[in-house]
Parts: sequence; C-alpha cells; structure tokens
Amino acid sequence: MTDKCYYIYIISDSAGETASKLAQAAMSQYATVNVALVRKTFVSEKKDLVEALERAKACNAIIIHTIISPEFVQFANQYCQENDLFCMDILSPVVNELAKRSGIDPTRLPGAMHSLNQEYFNRIAAMEFAVKYDDGKDPKGFLEADIVLLGVSRTSKTPLSLFLANKNLKVANLPLIPQAHIPKELWEVNPKKIVGLTNNPEILNKIRQERMKAYGLNPNTAYSDINKINEELAFANKLYEKLGCLVINVADLSIEETASIILQELNLEEYTYHG
Repeated sequence: MTDKCYYIYIISDSAGETASKLAQAAMSQYATVNVALVRKTFVSEKKDLVEALERAKACNAIIIHTIISPEFVQFANQYCQENDLFCMDILSPVVNELAKRSGIDPTRLPGAMHSLNQEYFNRIAAMEFAVKYDDGKDPKGFLEADIVLLGVSRTSKTPLSLFLANKNLKVANLPLIPQAHIPKELWEVNPKKIVGLTNNPEILNKIRQERMKAYGLNPNTAYSDINKINEELAFANKLYEKLGCLVINVADLSIEETASIILQELNLEEYTYHG
C-alpha cells in the first residue's frame, strides 16, 4: 500500500448512502491504494455546505454529492469548477431528465427515498418474516414465502434470507440434514419459488472447522468431517433433483452475487413504480 492518502468526500442533504456505495465500489478496485472516505451528511445549511467543500478542497478530494436543493447543487458544482476539484453530481442529471420527459417538477425533498412510506413498512414486514421462518422454525412459512432457500449448514441461508428481505421479499429457509424429516409443506411449494444452495466440500470443510475454532472446540469433528459433508451434499443434491428447483453453488459467490442470480432466474428483479 502506498503512503499517500487520497480522499473521497461524500456530501449529502440526506444519509449519503447512494454516494457512499458508489465510492466504496470504486475503492474496492484499489486494494493497495490508501483511500479515506469522509461523509458530510444531512447538510441543511449553506454554511455547512461551504465548510464541507472547503475541507474537501484542503485535501484535493474527489467530491461525490447527492444534494437535491437547486441552490445548493449550483453552489457546489460552481465551487468545484472554480477550484478545479473533481465533482460528481449523481442526482441532478436523472432528476432533470425525468422532469423534462414527464413535464412534472420533482418534489426536491431530501431523503425522499428513505421516507416512511408503504414500501418501507413492507420491507420491515419482510425482515420480520425472514427472522420468524429462519432455519425451518415453522414449515408453514414455506407456503407464504416468495422464496424458499434450502441448503446444508454454512451455505449462507440466513444472511441471504435477510439480504433478500431487504428487497421486500418474504424468504423462508430450511437447513438440510440427511437424518432429518423433510416437512410435507415443502412439497406443496411451487418449485419455481425454491432455491437449492450448495458449496464445494473442501470449502465447507474449512468454514466448519473455523466455526468450531471460534467456539473454542476441536475443529475436527463429525460436523467438519469431509466424508460427512459429502454425504450431506449428496443428500441435498438428490432432493433438489426431486424438487426440480434452481440450484446455485455459492462457493465463489458473495451474498450480493447469489441474490442477483436468484432475482434474475426467478424473475424477481426489483422494480419500483410510483403512480
């Protein structure tokens, strides 16, 4: 890693999550570069905006802003231009183009995307659903779910359930154990709603050994035994074949990548319509 530090300033009149995600995506491409991310959020007064811009100027920062006030947008963009600062105005181009095409002026409300609307409460309900029907606690949840995740232990069922719940989807999951009974409700679910998760045995072996170590236990147990893992995976794959469901190997996938595959394959890509 180089000694020099490069700065990215996020300036927003809301939480700044949109700009932060963009910055983090860019930063992830430079593992050996020292980059500092500075967030100046909920900027509602001009003096706060001026202060943020001056601090960014002092370290020749990259500036990414999500400001909705026309006055503040103009001031920030002009300030950056006059001081030769890189500035990315994320919202204005799309907001202005939508206004042009629709003939309707934007509300110009800071943080409108995060307001407590019905979508917000639906997301909370989906999160509660995922918790309630996690780990096969109640098989009745399978019949109400938008997605049912199946998989042996340590195939990311729970974190994936919560990630998808954050997209307003009701998700239930079931851990697969060869000796355990498969709930009858599972056979009543449309196979197009079921996703079977699998992994490479060697990777599962390492993950489970680390889990045992984290608990202060012997890493070499039946839980992490490679032969037992192969039995579990064979059982799971046989079940997936019977169900005729989508199967995803999560070995080299992040939660986000797995979720993206599920949304695409099950035709559940997230679209938000207003009106």
